[in-house]
Amino acid sequence: MAVNLHIPKETDIFPVAGVEIGVTEAGIKKENRKDLTVFKFSPGTAVAGVFTKNRFRAAPVQICESRLQAGHDIRALLINTGNANAGTGADGLERAYATCHALAKELGVLEEQILPFSTGVILEPLPCEKIIAALPQAISALGKNEWMKAAYGIMTTDTQPKICSKQIEIDGRTVTFTGISKGAGMIRPNMATMLGFLATDADIEPQLLKSLTLDIANHSFNRITVDGDTSTNDSFIVAATGQSGIQVDNTSSPHYETIKNELTAMARELAQKIVRDAEGATKFITVRIEDAGNSEEALQVAYAIAHSPLVKTAFYASDPNLGRILAAVGYAGIEDLDVNKTRLWLGDVLVAENGGRSPAYQEEDGQRVMNEAEILVRISLGRGDVTETVYTCDFSHEYVTINADYRS
Repeated sequence: MAVNLHIPKETDIFPVAGVEIGVTEAGIKKENRKDLTVFKFSPGTAVAGVFTKNRFRAAPVQICESRLQAGHDIRALLINTGNANAGTGADGLERAYATCHALAKELGVLEEQILPFSTGVILEPLPCEKIIAALPQAISALGKNEWMKAAYGIMTTDTQPKICSKQIEIDGRTVTFTGISKGAGMIRPNMATMLGFLATDADIEPQLLKSLTLDIANHSFNRITVDGDTSTNDSFIVAATGQSGIQVDNTSSPHYETIKNELTAMARELAQKIVRDAEGATKFITVRIEDAGNSEEALQVAYAIAHSPLVKTAFYASDPNLGRILAAVGYAGIEDLDVNKTRLWLGDVLVAENGGRSPAYQEEDGQRVMNEAEILVRISLGRGDVTETVYTCDFSHEYVTINADYRS
């Protein structure tokens, strides 16, 4: 079961003017399963993306990166689940191109204006013929508020759809933000086995949107980890249709900070929902590193804790074996760390200070916090004034079960 994952009501999901979505069944991996999604954008929509750092980038990732770098006017997204089209070489590229060509023909746009996305099993050929055959049905299903169907349609091992939506008022105009994501395992920054699609009807200058999307990713999807494995397929897309009439041309624009903050908050919520629905997760854990000398060392420590199997299994068992956290801090790679200045809190409980256990710490206090579904681990390094936060989960028996039988 997902950990406190909120699914909004249909009435709380707002359509984004300039975005149409169609979802259908292509039978890619399983019959009677919504597994093919098409996003159609109005002309002039600005689109930017951030992708995995894995060197075995999937064929669709390679195509997306190339087309966005070339500055093509993107008009549609084509998303399939059930097959990652990764580790498939030149044949994988040809199959991905074929699906893009078919969708472009159906929509009456150029092939270069299509971005493909795939998620699922690696090393298996993409059944492009099934995707192409299902495209007319996906296009006939295009609608202005099919976000919830899309949230279900992009799921793999997810148990819940991940979606959020919001409207705000700027200068008397309504600006809408709606997004979806998927991911449950093979999750680690740079980025994670995740897909994220976020749209707004704000008018954001294309080059600005490119830098803004990277900044948003670094404060959301690049701050989550489930198992420390960086996927071949992760992709995060932001689309700005401009239909609201609210313009953001540069960082000095009067509405820049408002739009940036809203997009970042939405992306952070979508990223956290991935962790809340992580494979087998029973705990949602926030790791906050305070008083660091810089962001790099703060994240080093945060990820040492968040990636530790010993720490994660202790959380699953609700076992206050908190020396494991201190050990992770110690091996994080800060050579001149002064352990006597380092302090550890579990929730509101001070556990360690001055190089050892806090005199006031009682194990029953630690146990009380460990029994909770949402836990804050807070570390003060005593080295500066920088704070960084990472979100993770526990490791359970179910994680092993799911990944031992993923392809069935």
